[in-house]
Amino acid sequence: MERESMEFDVVIVGAGPAGLATACRLMQISKDADKEITVCVVEKGSEVGAHILSGAVFQPDVLDELFNDWRDSDIPLNTKVSHDEIYLLNSESKSRLMPNSLVPKTMHNEGNYIISVGNLARWLANRAEAMGVEIFPGFAASELLFNEDNSVKGILIGDMGVDENGQPKDSYMPGMELHAKYTVFSEGCRGHLGKQLIQKYHLDNGKTPQHYGLGFKEIWKIPAEQHQQGKVVHTGGWPLVNGSSGGGFLYHMEDNQVAVGLIIDLNYKNPHLSPFDEFQRYKTHPVIAQTLTGGERLTYGARAIAKGGLNSLPKMSFPGGLIIGCNAGTLNFAKIKGTHTAIKSGIIAATTLGEGLIAGLEGGKDLDCFQQRFEESWLHEELHQSRNFGPALHKFGTLMGGAFNYVDQNWFGGKFPVTFRDTTPDYASMGLASEYSKIDYPKPDGKLSFDKLSSVYLSNTYHEEGQRCHLHLKDQSIPISVNLVKFDEPAQRYCPAGVYEVVEDEGEKKFVINGQNCIHCKTCDIKDPSQNITWVTPEGGGGPNYPNM
Repeated sequence: MERESMEFDVVIVGAGPAGLATACRLMQISKDADKEITVCVVEKGSEVGAHILSGAVFQPDVLDELFNDWRDSDIPLNTKVSHDEIYLLNSESKSRLMPNSLVPKTMHNEGNYIISVGNLARWLANRAEAMGVEIFPGFAASELLFNEDNSVKGILIGDMGVDENGQPKDSYMPGMELHAKYTVFSEGCRGHLGKQLIQKYHLDNGKTPQHYGLGFKEIWKIPAEQHQQGKVVHTGGWPLVNGSSGGGFLYHMEDNQVAVGLIIDLNYKNPHLSPFDEFQRYKTHPVIAQTLTGGERLTYGARAIAKGGLNSLPKMSFPGGLIIGCNAGTLNFAKIKGTHTAIKSGIIAATTLGEGLIAGLEGGKDLDCFQQRFEESWLHEELHQSRNFGPALHKFGTLMGGAFNYVDQNWFGGKFPVTFRDTTPDYASMGLASEYSKIDYPKPDGKLSFDKLSSVYLSNTYHEEGQRCHLHLKDQSIPISVNLVKFDEPAQRYCPAGVYEVVEDEGEKKFVINGQNCIHCKTCDIKDPSQNITWVTPEGGGGPNYPNM
């Protein structure tokens, strides 16, 4: 069908820190050169920030490269870190506070802020719009568009008002094509268009597979006497034992609120493991429970994070565009931070694009000069220094891997003369159900631990009824004929929103997808052992509506 189209110099997919930093810097370059650069940002969430979830402790220095007035603005950086504590949880009741002298220096947070990345994105969006950027929230980039020479031409905004059979409803509105000289993909971790671009242009040739964690987060209002504004707590160990790894956090924000979360590496082996239930158990440990007891849970969410670092970072340029931020995997896992690195990748992208456009560069080229700028930046240096952090933990385990990381970061400054690599994709690490014991998780108490559906309710997730399911199975038979037989169909457990069920209908097992519950974490796309599930965008505006995550 013939569709309406709009033309821009640059289209940016995703209104997160990377995409908005790109937009802001492009407009600064445009103003300095007194030459117009037209920029459009499309965001699948109902508003900017609606789909953003992060811990988060933020390293603010990068803002000096973007705005010289940010310290005097209304930027939502309200809670400076006062002090750090790192605990090793030895069991469900025991713990050990780690001396600062034994902590990798990347884990210290002096000068950083506890923030809502969603609120930071909203602030960046306001700055971008004030400079002339057009931002379209509630519109999902559903497909890639290509020129005849195989370069990226832009994106297609998905149709609205289509029923489950692909037929137009009364509310049908056809999607629009957005054409650009260059398209920047900053969709966040495991962006579905970024995934296609990496495959099409072989951007990951020579790289180790990307590795992921599933991050849970809740915000609680707690009694004033239990609150210490600015306090940052990180934990390792329990409940992630026996073939699973990751770590937890507790951040004391303003207004007697705390953010509590758990990151579970998605290379875990036991198919009976339920990441959601591990998070619920985590909150019952005395180190965490002493802060949460008597409090009220306000919000819940979960999101995958790309943690492979430099070893897994794909080539970030291709004909007609760039892939940046967490969509490429620029998070620094050694610091457990990705916001400052995402913003820096956006600044590098904008500098590359802006200088080319001002000089009259034609669209559709492969901007190889981006790679040189990236390798000359502090971002590359930082990621190189942290390249062994995740692989060491995977190779040696939490204790020995942590010891190596202490030596590497504190003694060698991240320049240990060996590079470890983890070449096994996360999905391939899952063992057979017959090889592992089932895990008997305690029932939620409704005080510290909760069930999935009441948790999803707090994420304000909404999808228009009757639309096509955005969770696609390559082979409809695999969940029952393969995954159930070999792995006890782990989708029932790894999904943090209760999307997948195995039910019995007249004596026959059936795989049910409750797509309306999906909080867009992307875990199924990553962890399915048969790689049979593909996550694509639902209609624009669908999904969670996080207020300040």
